[in-house]
Amino acid sequence: MNHPAAFSVRRWQFTLVVFLALVALGVQSLRSIPKAEDPSLPMATFVVIAVIPGVSPQDVERLVVDPIESRLSQLADVKRLRSDMRDGLGVVQIEFREGSNADRKHDEVLREIATIRPSLPAELLRLDVQQFDTADVNVLELALIADETRYHELSSISSALKKRLEGLPGVGRVEIAGLPAQEVTVSLDLDRMTALGSSPNEVLRALASDAQNIPAGSVEVGGRRLNVKTSGDYASLDEIARTAFRTTPAGAIRVEDVATVSLGDSEAQSVARFGGHRAVLVAIAMRDGANLLDLQPRLMKEAEAFRATLPGGVALHVGFDQSKNVQHRLSGFSRDFALAIALVLITLLPLGPRASLIVMVSIPLSLAVGLSILYLLGFSINQLSIVGFVIALGLLVDDSIVVVENVARLIREGATPKAAAVTATRQITVSVLGCTLALVLAFVPILALPGASGLYIRSLPMAVIASVAASLAVSLTIIPFLSSILLKRERAGGNRFFHGLTRAIEVVYRPVLSRALARPKTTVMAALVLVAASLALVPRIGFGLFPKAGLPQFMVQIETEDGTSLPQTDAVARHVESVLRRFPEVHMTSTVVGKGHPSVYYNVGPRNENANVADVLAELAPMRPTELEATADRIRAALGQVPGARIELHEFENGPPVDAPLAMRLLGNDLPSLRQAAAQVETVFREELGTRDVRNPGADRRSDLRLHIDRERAALLGVAVPDIDRAVRL
Repeated sequence: MNHPAAFSVRRWQFTLVVFLALVALGVQSLRSIPKAEDPSLPMATFVVIAVIPGVSPQDVERLVVDPIESRLSQLADVKRLRSDMRDGLGVVQIEFREGSNADRKHDEVLREIATIRPSLPAELLRLDVQQFDTADVNVLELALIADETRYHELSSISSALKKRLEGLPGVGRVEIAGLPAQEVTVSLDLDRMTALGSSPNEVLRALASDAQNIPAGSVEVGGRRLNVKTSGDYASLDEIARTAFRTTPAGAIRVEDVATVSLGDSEAQSVARFGGHRAVLVAIAMRDGANLLDLQPRLMKEAEAFRATLPGGVALHVGFDQSKNVQHRLSGFSRDFALAIALVLITLLPLGPRASLIVMVSIPLSLAVGLSILYLLGFSINQLSIVGFVIALGLLVDDSIVVVENVARLIREGATPKAAAVTATRQITVSVLGCTLALVLAFVPILALPGASGLYIRSLPMAVIASVAASLAVSLTIIPFLSSILLKRERAGGNRFFHGLTRAIEVVYRPVLSRALARPKTTVMAALVLVAASLALVPRIGFGLFPKAGLPQFMVQIETEDGTSLPQTDAVARHVESVLRRFPEVHMTSTVVGKGHPSVYYNVGPRNENANVADVLAELAPMRPTELEATADRIRAALGQVPGARIELHEFENGPPVDAPLAMRLLGNDLPSLRQAAAQVETVFREELGTRDVRNPGADRRSDLRLHIDRERAALLGVAVPDIDRAVRL
């Protein structure tokens, strides 16, 4: 059977073409492969969000969550179903088993939710299904800062920016945060209505029947303000004003005859700030499979062009930019690559400059082939694949060194370069295959890791396996070909580095090896002691499945007592901002109050609407991971304790999303008993050495205002109970 080395040496023209083709393929793959900070993590996990304002958690569970859980539990391959109920909010998370088709399960969940929607309460304001996807994360955040400009104008400006950005190739989604909804206000003239013999209820009924889709408008009657909620379409304020609510012989009486119609900002459900100034945040997510380093310049160019069109009093600033993190990781890989090349070159000097050059070729060529394999398999360049390539750097030259050294040995013994290249490669083929197989098998268990953790980390072992397998092919084909051309007989006698290394081995290593072989029991015992000592260091070093991301950003999550108003929560958020401004390391803060900050890291999703939550995203100056952790600890200590609020500083960490490193769930049917047991568990956790943030959602309580309606009194006054209920809710 013809050996690959013999074929590559004898058919050198074909080998040369293959060599150049592999280089070109690697360059093209590097340009085309998607680049992102984190790997794409396709998971069949979905979240159903139900918002029903003014309803207690118990009623949310009974009216909304229980029917949804009952419906979703009937789907096939359900692994876990979890729910969280808060005031006016219900969240149902459904996770399917590994291997389930995420797109197909998404369609099934949407179908079931659409089927059950008519049976849910009509007051349900929002019912959304969200899919967990690491690719659906914002890669750039722009802030429209305007302390004085009205939100109505900012709404038009941010919508125009959103449309421009959505038209760019590679943009997946554009999200606007911190912008209140617009509200239609109908201010009634009571004197005019009295003269016409009409009542506010006539106007309400006319708008409710003729209008549709007025976003939470209101009617002002004296000191009272009543919302208008409808279900149809109005194209303009003029159409609302021309709505007829009574017909008389003299003609129709319209809303404009008894009221003034205007458009303004509704009561804020959330607010946003950037650098302490009022702002509207525009967050851009990248389409799955797009190249971030290609998309970011297009986004910045469009943002600069839009900045020139802004009116006075409105400024556009760039907040979070994920491309900086990606470029930092790529630059780190380039630095490690250059360092590895230099170290390998030093270790190869005893082989001579020509042999060193041949071995050096194997590194970029193997990486190029490994990169092409990743691209063909659908992986991307991300922090984990980069780590895989860095690990592989030290393994890629092993096979080539063995081949080149054996070729050089035969040449020193008098063989011609071509004969030596074929014979030497044939002699050590089995050894090279065994060594490579051992390296590959070491990473196969990581490749087969199940669950979300396995999906997340898969690009790391695949990068190592692809590169090492490529280095095997290179060492058995390209390296013999180059050795037959570049290694010369006159260089076979060795050089001064070779002779110096030989003398060093004779002086230093041979005596140690002789003593070790002479006392085998002592040698084995010493090795066991070293292994045991190294294992004893594990508790001191610490253990975790995934490390911290080491990014110069962190999120401060704020949660005040349940039932706290938005202004009170905003006051706590301003306090957090003032604390962060004391640290010169903090360069930027971006705050959202009333809901979570738009997602900027793949495993930290935005929290749902609630007046008692706020997020502050902070960006720091570039620093080493140890300095970053120390800075975060100092800021965490400075935040201290704010009465009635829980403030937690979260550094971004790798891996799939988890509630906490350690989470305990208590199950039972008696809520008071569950609260008592949860309080006991919380106490145990807080007293445990090493715990920092302990959260017990069961301890969150609020006081409800109960209104008892005197139906007889209401009937005497001619007021309908539904009208009272609507007014109180608003």
